[in-house]
Amino acid sequence: AAALERALRIEPRNPRLWHELARVKLNEGDYRQAAGMAARSNTWTGENKTLRAANWRLIGEARRADGDEAGARDAFGKADALVR
Repeated sequence: AAALERALRIEPRNPRLWHELARVKLNEGDYRQAAGMAARSNTWTGENKTLRAANWRLIGEARRADGDEAGARDAFGKADALVR
């Protein structure tokens, strides 16, 4: 996490770094921060539908783990729509 945070200070608009830090936060059990970081990653993904879908899946996982099943289904639906 510390290395990713340092990298983000250098490249604050790098969507891949935000996604990877979101994955770390999810694994640490910090679900709300993970979802927020994945959403931030989506603001800079541009036309990268694969990364955008991965972010929505991560948001879905975080919401499900946080007890928001409806929010998780919505996020997974957005991910699925991007890969069709």
